[in-house]
Amino acid sequence: MRILVTGAGGYIGYAVARRLAAAGHDVDGLVRRDADLPRGVRPVAGDLLGPLPEGPYDGVCHLAALTRVRASFDDPLAYYDTNVRGTLALLRAAGRDGTRVVFGSTAAVYAPPPDGRPLAETAETAPVSPYGATKLAAEQMIRHHARTGAIGATVLRTFNVSGAVDGRPDPDPTRLIPKSLAVAAGHEPHLEINGDGLAVREYLHVDDLADAYVRALEAVRPGEDRVYNVGTGAGASVHEVVATVERVTGRPVRALRRPARPEPPALVCDAAAIRADLGWRASRALPEIVGDAWNALTRTND
Repeated sequence: MRILVTGAGGYIGYAVARRLAAAGHDVDGLVRRDADLPRGVRPVAGDLLGPLPEGPYDGVCHLAALTRVRASFDDPLAYYDTNVRGTLALLRAAGRDGTRVVFGSTAAVYAPPPDGRPLAETAETAPVSPYGATKLAAEQMIRHHARTGAIGATVLRTFNVSGAVDGRPDPDPTRLIPKSLAVAAGHEPHLEINGDGLAVREYLHVDDLADAYVRALEAVRPGEDRVYNVGTGAGASVHEVVATVERVTGRPVRALRRPARPEPPALVCDAAAIRADLGWRASRALPEIVGDAWNALTRTND
């Protein structure tokens, strides 16, 4: 199939484009400027808010977005502009005549679970951030469009993604694993931990997520709209993540305790649906995720 990957120069988009090319698909990577793309992926200049390629494409993996939760409170209109209006423009340009669309969404669309039980796709959607709200709005738009028969659509909701492919670690220094590794490497003085460090989150390797995109794209058909959580369902506390980083790197991670913030005690997913429907499951646990990210970080800074 001929596939367009938006955000192909980004952390997750690169991994998805790489997997699609390896699976034998003809892949175009939508980028706004010069970007390092995987072997076999053609760069296509464009912007969600500017000129977009019209294809024709058999499929679109849509990953281009503004993604930082805290920044979305500072400039919510920018998030609605890119994440909602940009998605609308993409659907108008490429979402027709049976195009298969896989949309990268997030656990931020869910209402915070008060009891820490794993979230299934049927859980209440009530985002508490502008970022989550824009992702949910884009989800709904894509799914309504699919119900006209114009496209087939699958929404993939992810939690925390880390690890590395081709020596490319997560570049976001605000996330726990990249920040912990930066401290271990001596690039940052310390890690700040809010509260007691017992909050539990789950972590997924970026290449396992990319595999889910390939499976979702190949499975969906026009008129279908599906939603899947993509994750392991196995959580780790902040302290457990830090301990894993110290064990994998062999270096200490200096941490400072900060006052607690209101947050769910646990945020993990129920991924039974994608396992049953697509045969997908994560193949890497936390130590390998951290190890791949560490190897990429240290290789980048050699």
